[in-house]
Amino acid sequence: MSNPMRPPRAPRPSASLRLPTRPGTRTGPAARSALPAAALAGALLLAGCSGAADTEPPGSTSAKMNPSADATPTWAPVTGTPQVIPAVRDFRRAEGRGWRPSKGARVVVPAGEKSNVADEAQRMANDLGLGIVYGDQTVRPGDIEVKLTGKNSDNNVPVRGSADEAYTLTADGTRLTLTAPTDAGIFYGTRTVKQAVRAAGGLPEGTIQDRPDRPQRGLSLDNARKPFTQNWIEARLREIADLKLNQFQLHFSDDQGFRIQSDTHPEIVSADHLTKAQVRQIIALARTLHISVVPELDSPGHLGAVLDHYPALQLRNVQGRVIPGAIDISNPKSAPLIDSLLKEMSELFTNPKGAPAYWHLGGDEYQALMSSSPATKYPQLAKAARQKYGSGATIEDLTTGWLNDRQKTVEAKGKNRVEAWNDGFFAGGVVTADKNRMVDYWTGKEAGKRDPAEFLREGRNVMNFNDEFLYYVLGEPNQFVYPTGQRIYQSWTPRVIRGTRPVAVPASMTGPERIPGARFAIWCDLAQAQTAAQVAAGIRLPLAALAQKTWDPGTPALSWTDFKALANRV
Repeated sequence: MSNPMRPPRAPRPSASLRLPTRPGTRTGPAARSALPAAALAGALLLAGCSGAADTEPPGSTSAKMNPSADATPTWAPVTGTPQVIPAVRDFRRAEGRGWRPSKGARVVVPAGEKSNVADEAQRMANDLGLGIVYGDQTVRPGDIEVKLTGKNSDNNVPVRGSADEAYTLTADGTRLTLTAPTDAGIFYGTRTVKQAVRAAGGLPEGTIQDRPDRPQRGLSLDNARKPFTQNWIEARLREIADLKLNQFQLHFSDDQGFRIQSDTHPEIVSADHLTKAQVRQIIALARTLHISVVPELDSPGHLGAVLDHYPALQLRNVQGRVIPGAIDISNPKSAPLIDSLLKEMSELFTNPKGAPAYWHLGGDEYQALMSSSPATKYPQLAKAARQKYGSGATIEDLTTGWLNDRQKTVEAKGKNRVEAWNDGFFAGGVVTADKNRMVDYWTGKEAGKRDPAEFLREGRNVMNFNDEFLYYVLGEPNQFVYPTGQRIYQSWTPRVIRGTRPVAVPASMTGPERIPGARFAIWCDLAQAQTAAQVAAGIRLPLAALAQKTWDPGTPALSWTDFKALANRV
């Protein structure tokens, strides 16, 4: 998180349109991400089809075929490599004209309308303005065939690793074939087709084999300091899904606001908030886009909006001064309050059975531990630590125990992927942070200044939130500068966790198993510094750069100038 107490640092350089549904087209939720009409019109002009006047109308699901429907469409060859963000990992070129969307072309789904890839296929048909047919159909020239190679499991289940996100696309003889082991892989293949059509009118002849390097790639939003509407959030979900990002973290509680309806504690809820019905709709959309939602209810700091209604639980120093936003973890009534909120919100943020179920505990910037002499200034915390954990225990131990207990609360509600900020992990105490809690590393300037290498050597997994590159802090306070896509694209990789250099550990500790990925974070410290529209515009290129650098570990083939131009096209 952004740190109002951080010391100054040297400044660094700063830096969906819809296609109207055509008569007869089967529509679904995916229609909202349709290809812009002008782009599609251009693609269709390039992809004229002989005998097109006798073909079935776009959107037809009839199994009837007339003789002219099998005529081979003609178009200008698609040349070069596939033009998409992130770039495909492997493309094997072949001789031929490639594939473009053409009049009368269809998306063919052999597995049927009730298969778990039907929604992905329908979304692509809507994006491209094509018809869609199901079952045992002849794949005609110009068609896209969508086939699942793995088990037809439950629909839209979050992936467990990058292998689940792999897909293959083959353009061969005017036909396009998309295969993948899961519906997530199918979905990412449809994003490649959509972008390739927008950028170059179609896909060149040959085969794409693609999969991500890092399994966790996403966006984090501070919806507490600055409320964002459901529509704005859903627009960002569609945006990151098109970039093949798969996580959305929602920081909904802080000193400035509690932004989700609460039935157990309605008094804490800010006037401008999301209803539970809206949150459920956001979660449902995210699931259809293969995005996992990571809720964050921060404690024991950043609780001002809650504690405004519970002044007796506010932390006070030895002089009796209230410490804004911090809860007194020595008070026996503090844990039940926070646990009741964790339980309620855990039940709201549901997950499919057996799927990864994320929760973020926060744990950062607890003001008692940002003091030069915590035990002297907060004697009640020091006393509670000794009483609970023994004579050698410290306030750090008490804080670690607090987070361990909160983790047990959400785990009891089914959450099995628990995270906390790096300044909520402490070294050398008598109480150790739960071994299954992942470190979300955002800064190396906090009290204690633990290097990310320490966490990796301890065997912990570390998510990259490097505040030098991935923190978009409204108003640019405390020496923050709005990050640029160019800087991420040219100077950052998932191994650069703190500062500007790769973490100093053996390469075996920096792979996807140990550094699973990264999230780009929006923090609204000075909430009025930008409008929601300005935020959306400001994060567009950084998100594209993040998508590229987490999908492919190699040096990008395009220059920044060319990458930026491509981002503007797709």
